Amino acid sequence: MPTTHATCPPWPTAFRALVDQRHTLILQGPMGWFFSDLAALLTQQGQHVTKVHFNGGDEIFWRHPGALRFTGRPDTLADWLRGLIKRQRIDAVVLFGQMRPVHCTAREVASELGVGIFVFEEGYLRPNYVTIERRGVNALSRLPRAASFYAEREQPRHPAPTPTTQNIQRTALIAAAYGIAAAALRPWYPHQTYHRSLNPVTEPLRWARSYVRHLRYQISEHGLHARLTGADLSKRWFLVPLQVQSDSQIVHHSPYTSVEAFISDVMASFAEHAPDETGLVIKHHPMDRAYSDYQRYIQREAVRLKISHRVVYLHDQHLPTLLDHARGVVTINSTVGLQALHHGAPVITLGESVYSMPGLVYSGSLAAFWEDPGEVDQALYLRFRHHLIAHTQLNASFYAQAPALQARPISPHDPFRQTKRSELSAELPSHRIHDVADA
Repeated sequence: MPTTHATCPPWPTAFRALVDQRHTLILQGPMGWFFSDLAALLTQQGQHVTKVHFNGGDEIFWRHPGALRFTGRPDTLADWLRGLIKRQRIDAVVLFGQMRPVHCTAREVASELGVGIFVFEEGYLRPNYVTIERRGVNALSRLPRAASFYAEREQPRHPAPTPTTQNIQRTALIAAAYGIAAAALRPWYPHQTYHRSLNPVTEPLRWARSYVRHLRYQISEHGLHARLTGADLSKRWFLVPLQVQSDSQIVHHSPYTSVEAFISDVMASFAEHAPDETGLVIKHHPMDRAYSDYQRYIQREAVRLKISHRVVYLHDQHLPTLLDHARGVVTINSTVGLQALHHGAPVITLGESVYSMPGLVYSGSLAAFWEDPGEVDQALYLRFRHHLIAHTQLNASFYAQAPALQARPISPHDPFRQTKRSELSAELPSHRIHDVADA
């Protein structure tokens, strides 16, 4: 294994397993430089790395000369990937967004060929972490779901993560650049597909609208934070954190077809079963501000259910402080649920999630949760958290700094790592961008 500098954040076991591979195929990543920086580290560790671009946005955030363009139709991808993996003797596939159509195909092909699959996703623990797991994340994670497993674990001390300085403005600029590049290079990708719109006109306009909304909400919500966290209301309201409307967690791992359906279900249950002295606080997802606003929808539902005086819809309040004062949290499967547990707020999940296990989250009905949400088993939560950090959490941001990807030396005691790059280079094509739809 590679040695590490004391100043470098430790690697989780899933990431160490990735570093241990010989030849990694990197598919579509998050917008930004993260996968390019990852490739630099893997190469420095002695690996050969091959990258596939699926649109122009992928290209502009790639700093290395060796890359392939997939320009074929989506229905040809499986055969093409199968041939590529066999020819180049790839032993690991890396991707972000496991439910994107191209990645569903890639996971099927990799599983068929016995190739390791490493999936990145937003951090289970935030901020300052991203998630990496083998085979799948979230509802597809192989992490044990039995409280008894974690009850037997020790609680090792983990150093605090290095701040990554992520901010919404930088993320918005990256998203705009990605969309513009995808449009500019569209002639080279006649069949490009993506899991959401990449329109170079509407996307920047949406993010401009997001910023305007942010400023407007700062004014309209003035004083709301103090009221909700004051002595009169603290612990007398339930928090409902919304998720991004296109989140695959909703589409593939929940009983809901939309965020609106979730809102209606929760509000109807609250109206019928929650004690009269309790309130409902619905919080918008900051990354969905550019795309949706549920204010009118929530107002109509509240009027219909006769609970307008008990419902608050907010956007930009400080989430950790809200969690300190919430009586409980209702979510589909958002990682806000883990943050809530950290702050001692009981949680009920209405969809599949990596942390949905009896003993950690509420296992009864939503109707009963309003009456008595119970208390968080802090000892169990801490053991689960330590397990996540040790095995799945990498100190990095997809859109800012990635401390865990700082260069580290190859171990001088590992001759295999010293020789494998030269061995693989002799087997693989020269470093240039290839159009490979028909390869």
